Amino acid sequence: MATPQPILTSPPAVAANDRRGSRRITAAVSPACSPVRERVAPPPSYRDSQRPQGSQRWSATWLLASLIAGAVLSSATGCQSGAATQNAQGTTLYQQGQYSAAMQEFQKAITTDPQNADGYYNLAATTHRLGVQRKDAAMLGQAEALYNQCLDHAPNHVECHRGLAVLLVDTGRPDRAFALMKNWAAQNPASAEPRIELARLYEEASEPQTAQKYLENAVQVDANNPRAWLALGRLREREGDLVQAMQNYQRSLTINPSQPMVNERVAVLNQQMIAQQNAALSAGGTRMAQPIATVPTRY
Repeated sequence: MATPQPILTSPPAVAANDRRGSRRITAAVSPACSPVRERVAPPPSYRDSQRPQGSQRWSATWLLASLIAGAVLSSATGCQSGAATQNAQGTTLYQQGQYSAAMQEFQKAITTDPQNADGYYNLAATTHRLGVQRKDAAMLGQAEALYNQCLDHAPNHVECHRGLAVLLVDTGRPDRAFALMKNWAAQNPASAEPRIELARLYEEASEPQTAQKYLENAVQVDANNPRAWLALGRLREREGDLVQAMQNYQRSLTINPSQPMVNERVAVLNQQMIAQQNAALSAGGTRMAQPIATVPTRY
């Protein structure tokens, strides 16, 4: 694999004041441009981030719940338009596995628009991936600095919080990953996103009951968050509560019907529930006259 181009680890006037768990870096940048949205996929899991793509133990529905970022390109002019194009080109290269070339485009996006949080995130995530593949501690350190710079420009950047937490776990600092997420949740009491990510951490730490509490809190804080309902449904399905899982999945689909993998999961659960009822009735000497109707995806 080609050696990546030099990484911008210290954009203009960055102060190295990273408090890790509660992270903060102060950067002096030009106010001329605002962030655009074009992001590579965040790491899917905390425990499994070093495993080859496709081998993670997370199910397809949880990967969807993890808000894998697609091409959400905002219209803009001037430096915003240039950074958007560079992020888009870098994202395409990343998806093709051309990570070194992708890094060059993300570097250009940051240079074009020093306030572009997605540029910092994209460069961080790509550097993180290569650092893990090459077992390169220096690259992982660069990725960590870039994640923090992203969060300086966008304190509620979901993918960046997850990426940084994954990196902290990767490098043997899970306590700081929890501190990062708990600090984010404390600063945003009305947001479901930090609680969803905390639930991911706790589930990876084999504490599903604590994970469920955070997800239940997430849907209380924001009853219209499809990710929260989806994550809660997945957790309940894993625990064997298919009825409640189905209700949670349906609620997620009611809020956001454009989730084909969740529709597939609902269909699978419906078949499992039919099979269970048929088995129970057969054991009692009776067969079902008709199967359960397909579960609707919208109320």
